[in-house]
Amino acid sequence: MENIAPRLSILRAQDAARRRIFSIETIIKGFFGGNALVAVVVLALITIFLFREGFGFFGQNLANLRLYRRAGLEYVDIMRAQADGHAALVRWLHQISLAESVPNSREQIDQFADKFSGAGTELSALVSDAGDQALALREALAGREPGNVDIETPEADSEAALAAPIDVKASLESLRTNTAKFESVAISMKQNTQPLLNEAPQPSSEKAQKSFAKWKAGAVEYLNNLPKTVDQLRRWNPDVPIPWYRSVTSFLFGKNWVTASFWQDWYGIIPLLAGSILVSLVALVIAVPLGVSAAIYVSEVAASGEKRLIKPYIEFISAIPSVVLGFFGIAVVGQAIRALSQTSFMKWVPFFPISERLNAVTAGCLLALMAIPTIFTLAEDALRNVPRGFKEASYALGANRLQTIARVLVPASLSGIISAILLGLGRVIGETMVVLLCAGNRIAIPDFTQGLGAFFQPVHTMTGIIAQEMGEVVRGSIHYRALFMVGLILFVLTLGINYLAQKMVARYRMSIG
Repeated sequence: MENIAPRLSILRAQDAARRRIFSIETIIKGFFGGNALVAVVVLALITIFLFREGFGFFGQNLANLRLYRRAGLEYVDIMRAQADGHAALVRWLHQISLAESVPNSREQIDQFADKFSGAGTELSALVSDAGDQALALREALAGREPGNVDIETPEADSEAALAAPIDVKASLESLRTNTAKFESVAISMKQNTQPLLNEAPQPSSEKAQKSFAKWKAGAVEYLNNLPKTVDQLRRWNPDVPIPWYRSVTSFLFGKNWVTASFWQDWYGIIPLLAGSILVSLVALVIAVPLGVSAAIYVSEVAASGEKRLIKPYIEFISAIPSVVLGFFGIAVVGQAIRALSQTSFMKWVPFFPISERLNAVTAGCLLALMAIPTIFTLAEDALRNVPRGFKEASYALGANRLQTIARVLVPASLSGIISAILLGLGRVIGETMVVLLCAGNRIAIPDFTQGLGAFFQPVHTMTGIIAQEMGEVVRGSIHYRALFMVGLILFVLTLGINYLAQKMVARYRMSIG
């Protein structure tokens, strides 16, 4: 009995200690589990919010497209495309003239451009008159159909439009009489332009001659397409219904983002997506090699003094405000890239010199500077977490330092390096201020026929368009909902990139296992 009491006290003490440990573990589990739950709830709330605010865009966009067809704006745009094509050929001629170094030859090209421009005067006048007819019909139709009245239209204007009598059928028939006029103008343009092409001047420089030959082929193709446009105008029918999926496809695959237009608003995400991809590619091409190489050097090669110098300076970059980096890009980086393109020893580059200092390369260089600290820090941590035995085994087998880094350390830490690159990509694709200041903000698909020259063209991004236009739109309008749909696409794109990266890492682990 004397021995039982001490044992009981010991057991009681052990039991109390286990309870304390259990309670501490419960608190720790609850803390981290609560954080995970908060993260899931926040992610769900963001998704719900984006869907809620973007809900209704496709219905409004479908009504917008149907009004575009019923009012005859689609019909006029068929003719307008040819007028824009003629204007583009005129601008191309002036660019060739600017590239010409001989004054006499430049003067001849300018005179030829003036004559070629004059051949399209009747077409421009026809498009203007037909456009006025279509706009009047659109305003009347928008007033008669409440579902098509834009939320920003004043009530007085809507009431006036509702009260205005209109014969839609007669208005459309009057509009379609422009088909015969366009056919007559097309014949006249071909008759006036063909002799000009036969007597076209020849530039003096070889580069200008090649460009002029391409222009001449484009002009011939343009003239040959005019009869096809006449057939297209004859086949146009305003009563053909627009299917519901056109509202979705016009957004996901549309090549125009035009808002607050007197003519027609378009909400196509392709120009913004192309700009975001170009800027991100430039940033990753610069940031990934520099960030990963710096991490390998600091982790495996550098002396302790070098580590104390290099690591803080690289990580300090992340503390620089993005607006300061944007100003630096405008004043220094963009100017330096443009000056470099105009130097004599860079004339061999086909797309040099460039006229725009704010473009995808300028923004990408600044974003790379912002992504390097993230990639460097996380990649270095991944390399340090590789078990020491891996390195010692490699050296024991006779491998040198370079072989050990390339064949042992980097493969063993690949998942961590990929995670670092993904976080760097997230920093790049989600950045707003730098791209808003340095990308040029031109809403157009870059000319990929120039090859790498497309990277030196101004672009707009998904984040930039949201930041630029969100403060100016009316809540609940189609423009407002379109911006939220852009945010939703950006959100889904980021999740998709992370999912694919995890799949790649899992497949790599299976292959080396």
